[in-house]
Amino acid sequence: MNKGDLVNEVAKVVGTKKEAQAAVDCMISSITDALKKNESVTLVGFGTFKSVHKDARKGRNPQTGQEISIAARNTPKFLPGKALKDALN
Repeated sequence: MNKGDLVNEVAKVVGTKKEAQAAVDCMISSITDALKKNESVTLVGFGTFKSVHKDARKGRNPQTGQEISIAARNTPKFLPGKALKDALN
């Protein structure tokens, strides 16, 4: 399922595809904004999105074997909730 498929599924509930597109875009931007502020987003029964800081480190270029430095960064992380895990098993 991609974003277009998700919009089509939401449109079945809210009525129009335009409203569904706005709802999906709003949800994605709200989650993104919260992660930028280092806040976590918990959707009970689905899971938690959080921002995780990764320290700078040394790595290797796999083609040349040359050592490179990898900058520190923040990366998103998703932890599935119990209900989601149970639905898959």
